[in-house]
Amino acid sequence: MRTEKHARNLEESMKGIGSIGAVQIGRVLDSTLLGETMQGWFPDFNCEEVKPHESWLCPHHYNSESGHFSMPVHSWVLRINGYTVLIDTCIGNHKHRPGLFEMHMLNTRFLERMSDLGVRPEDVDFVLCTHLHVDHVGWNTRLEGGKWVPTFPNAQYVMSRTEYEAAKADALDPGARPFLKDVFEDAIHPIVESGQACIVDGVYELLDHLTLTPAPGHSPGHYRIELRSQGQTGVFAGDILHSPVQIPLWKWSSRVCRDRSMAAESRRKLLEFCVSEDALLLPGHFEAPHVGRIRTRGDTFAIDFGW
Repeated sequence: MRTEKHARNLEESMKGIGSIGAVQIGRVLDSTLLGETMQGWFPDFNCEEVKPHESWLCPHHYNSESGHFSMPVHSWVLRINGYTVLIDTCIGNHKHRPGLFEMHMLNTRFLERMSDLGVRPEDVDFVLCTHLHVDHVGWNTRLEGGKWVPTFPNAQYVMSRTEYEAAKADALDPGARPFLKDVFEDAIHPIVESGQACIVDGVYELLDHLTLTPAPGHSPGHYRIELRSQGQTGVFAGDILHSPVQIPLWKWSSRVCRDRSMAAESRRKLLEFCVSEDALLLPGHFEAPHVGRIRTRGDTFAIDFGW
């Protein structure tokens, strides 16, 4: 049970991580995916287009010799008017993920890292799902007594209806990759079954500070999550971008995007939003410093890293 004293302690523990207006923000790492090359991840990859950007991409965001880039998988924790909000829940522990060796049967310290911020699972009031892919919903649940139960027992889990129906259809498709069924059965359906799912349509507003705006393409019902407080703005981008290279080369979509053209359009709109609102960009997979401000540069975009 949460007490007023614990709420004050939680507010204090979140200070110094980062903030947008009065909203305190923390980052919780689950794990880091290391196996991808840009050439393999982006169907439109062209090394000549990347070369002008290697001076700022390397070494943290791209290894020009091997072609590899890393993708940390993390959640964002927000403190808003006494409420605790978690954005995306990463990969999760003990999840059966055939064919995904970097996500299969993990045993990470995700909950311990969340505890380092002073946040217990029972403190979380809302879990916001940008989308329902395998690396964004894993900690929706945890294994207790051989059963998948909600990790955050007091939370409402907010997700797109379009996204939910697409994930359900994938799980029922006998020709789909096996892990899609596993994800639905161990990380999505238990939330609905528990009565904690809040399945929404279109633009959705929450706590007077958050707006979930459809940004489809990577997945059918992908959301970007806009945060406004005291005249400042941020936007949690989920998988609208996987790498900073997609800021100047915004037309590049990943091989796992459901509709690559639509994903590029949602990315352009996101970047234009960041410029027009001077919004801090908080993606789901950038290496440190993880966030930045988007600027126009010539006929494309650039990023100034940091808070």
